[in-house]
Amino acid sequence: MVRRSGGRSQSRFDHPPEEELLRADEAAALLGVKRATLYTYVSRGLVRCVPEKGTKENRYLRADVERLKTRHDARAGHAAVASGALRWGEPVIDSSVSRIGEEGLAYRGHDAVALATGGRRFEDVAELLWTGQPPAVSTPWPVSESPPKELSLLSPAALAALLPRGTPPVSALLALVPLLAASDPGRFAAPVEQEQARARRLIRHLGAWVCVAQAPGRVSRALKADTVAESLATAWDTKVKRAPELLNRALILCADHELNTSTFAARVTASSGADLYACMGAALAAVSGHKHGGACDRVEALLTEVGRPERAAQVIHGRLRRGEAVTGFGHRLYTHGDPRTPPLVEAALSVRPESLRVRTARAVIDTMRDAGHPPPSMDIGLVMLADALGLPPGAGTVLFALGRTAGWVAHILEQREQGHLLRPRARYVDTPPKPA
Repeated sequence: MVRRSGGRSQSRFDHPPEEELLRADEAAALLGVKRATLYTYVSRGLVRCVPEKGTKENRYLRADVERLKTRHDARAGHAAVASGALRWGEPVIDSSVSRIGEEGLAYRGHDAVALATGGRRFEDVAELLWTGQPPAVSTPWPVSESPPKELSLLSPAALAALLPRGTPPVSALLALVPLLAASDPGRFAAPVEQEQARARRLIRHLGAWVCVAQAPGRVSRALKADTVAESLATAWDTKVKRAPELLNRALILCADHELNTSTFAARVTASSGADLYACMGAALAAVSGHKHGGACDRVEALLTEVGRPERAAQVIHGRLRRGEAVTGFGHRLYTHGDPRTPPLVEAALSVRPESLRVRTARAVIDTMRDAGHPPPSMDIGLVMLADALGLPPGAGTVLFALGRTAGWVAHILEQREQGHLLRPRARYVDTPPKPA
């Protein structure tokens, strides 16, 4: 999309990441060019920009600038290309698990949004990701077995007693995974079929134990539910009748997304020969970072700051004026908006459109759209759905992580099949001298 401004053709800023807008001088310096050359790149559609409200200045998308710089650096040889590839650059690993393109997101060739909205179970989609074929008949995963009696720490009450008050759900799951590993002596070098069975049990546990820090008494009931989505609804004690259906939708939409940070962590760990629990623990640890799974937590904080719909414009314009991030908008891989977001927003609005938090989120989305910014990311959708279902703080991040477990397992199995150790090289650079 192109618009005119000041007589110069400008590429409209379609999907800025939340914190990555550059001034003209910063963008030109990063590229090592003059401003006039930067404006030429803009007119050719290579770099997008957005007007700075209340001024005649524009801000430029760092992702576009870095992508263009990577292309220029290719002239410097293989090292520059490889370095840039690790920062949203060119693909570095062959994978058949999922594909991201202009047409959207596909799991093993199946449209992810269609799977999420077409009545398939999360478990079916996980099996598709793991085997390449959707199951002919939807088969419930077996109820998780109780841990050995000798592992007394692995009871909900015991683990809850070890966790500080207010422990986020993802942190609780991070504490759970090594305990589950310790109770499974057969976890090393297991055949694929056994690993798939182990993954089913592990994911069932994760879905049931999300409430362990706040309500350990619900864990055993959640383990008896038929599906992962029903386990979540039981663990979180939501009263919304459609909760399992909509939680299932969210899990499928989160199931895989190519080489995101947590999936890459899982693959690197798998390449070392580590067991399934270690790989999943590495991925969960990556999710806990504020630049990855923590995006949902920042969306929650943003909605708390806004408070009510009529304050959305004031808060958003204030942040933009100060050059601060507005979390939850734009995605580097989707020029025309994240296709996973609309089904989540629609789900939230179908349940409780009158909810204060849902109405506030909608006002934030409208304000950003009216200011010329990109559509909301999946993080906004997850938080809106969690609020509509009356889930506790941190639930959006849990939905993201628990859904992504399906993809993590698929990538772990694929990496083992490929067989090589993931060991990138570092390009040595001299340490800059300290100022005198």
